[in-house]
Amino acid sequence: MSQALIEVRDLWKVYELGDVRVEALRGVSLDIAKGELVAVMGASGSGKSTFMNLIGCLDRPTRGIYRLEGTDVSTLSSDARATIRNQQIGFVFQSFNLIARTTAVENVELPLFYGDIPIGDQRRRALQALAAVGLGGRESHLPSQLSGGQQQRVAIARALVNQPSMLLADEPTGNLDSRTSSEIMELFRQLNVQQGITIVLVTHEPDIAEWARRVITFRDGEVMTDVAQKGRQ
Repeated sequence: MSQALIEVRDLWKVYELGDVRVEALRGVSLDIAKGELVAVMGASGSGKSTFMNLIGCLDRPTRGIYRLEGTDVSTLSSDARATIRNQQIGFVFQSFNLIARTTAVENVELPLFYGDIPIGDQRRRALQALAAVGLGGRESHLPSQLSGGQQQRVAIARALVNQPSMLLADEPTGNLDSRTSSEIMELFRQLNVQQGITIVLVTHEPDIAEWARRVITFRDGEVMTDVAQKGRQ
């Protein structure tokens, strides 16, 4: 077994909404190894989005331990978690989240502005990231000049540009047709197999989960099943 990238032990997230207590996560314990491609599934309200927010350092657990590459993230300050989000985690969302009046390469450069990276290196790394997702030659295009699949590739390049430890993808094919969805999942598979990037993706679509080599299903804040599968080759 590869070294664990993510270690979660007895993780709880409880929201107090007036007199109502909502247990969004209830004692979740699991590991995700470096180099895995994992799908996270579950109905609305199952806890899968809360889990993703916690491992993405967007929120803190009520109690329990979350270690990312051996660091107990659950104890860190907001600033320290922001640094981890920028340097170690790449995010891909359903809605692409591109800036409309900014070119593809400028969109990809955005995460680099927060580090100590020379301007020339920022552009070079952004161009390399675009080439890695098959968008060489589209660097100067605005989002409106790109298809949905190409926009999602720009978003993936942006997530990769800081060379993160893992990618977190939240319904990354939700706004795409089936053919384009397969193209995006093939890109994720290549990044996982060829570059060893750890990928955790939330999806409600079984055909998308088939691309993963492991499927974790949440229900009522708990892990109901955690199943290894062959995945697409």
